[in-house]
Parts: sequence; structure tokens; C-alpha cells
Amino acid sequence: MSGALIELQHKVHVLTKKEELDSVRVPGKIVIVLDILFATTTMITALAHGATEIIPVADEAAARACAADIGECVMAGELYAEVLPGFAHPAPLSLVKHGVAGKRVVYSTTNGTVAMTLATGAKRVYCGALLNARALVAHIVERHPSDTVLIVCSGSGNNFNFEDFYGAGYFVECFLPHVKDLSDAAKTALLAYRHAKAPAALLDCRVGRMMSSRGLAHEVEFACRLDAFPVIAALEGGRLSDISRTRTG
Repeated sequence: MSGALIELQHKVHVLTKKEELDSVRVPGKIVIVLDILFATTTMITALAHGATEIIPVADEAAARACAADIGECVMAGELYAEVLPGFAHPAPLSLVKHGVAGKRVVYSTTNGTVAMTLATGAKRVYCGALLNARALVAHIVERHPSDTVLIVCSGSGNNFNFEDFYGAGYFVECFLPHVKDLSDAAKTALLAYRHAKAPAALLDCRVGRMMSSRGLAHEVEFACRLDAFPVIAALEGGRLSDISRTRTG
């Protein structure tokens, strides 16, 4: 990106849960999908640790069908926070420990991968996390300066999740020097991010407490790391890859 200030000509908007995609026109827009605990965090981490691509699918049946079709791969996923039978654990550090380098990962979760499949009608769909926020925002500001950006919080079971809204707020913070217009939801997410303190705030939210009770507090703390990986994860043909490895567009 050049040193000159680049301004987005349209607004940055935050959707508080994936179900809001039903009432929003996504064609022509740039979508960033967030599921901080843990789907999008896990996908960014897997790509940063050498996974060749992630195939996000809507459910277990789709994951098994996809794996049967493509052959050798790692299947990882959960449903309602329970690891799917025969699948690798879907949390970021657990999946990396399982082994993803040089492998394709078929990934199914209750919310994050569903949100990603719902957003496929957009001009471009990116996978976002606290881990890659600043790098992804810089890429979008440079490559999509005239497009409206929708930051989509996956939420959980048609409910608002604090951790996704907090993550959206950090993305808004990163966009702030380059944006002419923020929606009210984006402004509110920014305030939430600025007033909450991680990792304590994420450990204390509903999903964070649930994950901690399952011995995954270290995974929550890992998910709170800001800008750990320069991964630009874009969805193309139903497959998520780090396009920064091969090109800048």
C-alpha cells in the first residue's frame, strides 16, 4: 500500500449475527466473517501454520462428502461445542498440534463456517480474526477502496456473541483512518472494543466461560492476540486460501 491516505468511499457496517445476512444485499460488497471463538481464528491459524487450504462447510454431512470427494485431508469440526466423531479438535492450537502443514483442511462448525457459506454471494469474502485484522484491513483498503465493507459477526444460534462484536470493533479501529462513514453498529462495536480489556473480557463472556470450563482458556487467550499473522484469507470457489502467499490482488 502506498504512503498516501486511501479513503473508502462507502461505509463500514457491522452485522451482529450471521442471520442478519438474510436482510442485507451482499452482491457487490466486501464481507469479513468473524467467529473469534473459534472458527475464523482457527482457519487463520491453520493457514499461518502451512495448511494449503481450508474448505469451510455447513455441517458434518457436507464435511464427510467433501472429504470423500477430495481424498487426503484433515477433517476438523464441532457441533454445539462438541467435537464431531472422528474429526480433529476445531480450536486453533489443538488443530495445529494435530498437524495441518501441507494439508487441506475440511472444516465444519456450528456458526463460523455456516456464516461463511451464507456470505458467498458477496463480491469478496474474507476470513477475519484478531490475529490478522490489521493486515486484512490494509489489503482491503488498498484493493477495494470504493466498496462497502460488511463485518459479519457469526454469533451463536441466532444470538449476539460479545467476542465477535469485540473483534468487529478492532477491525473498525483498524479501518478508522481510511473510512468516511461508519454505521451505528460499527461505532458501537468500536466503543465495545475500546472499553473492554482482552483476554479478561473474552474469558468472561458466555462462550469464553464455556470454553474455559472445558479446559480451553489457553485457546481463548491465544484468540485474543492482535495481528499475530499477516494472513489474507479469501474464499474462492468455496475454498479458503492465503492469497498473500501467491499474489497481492
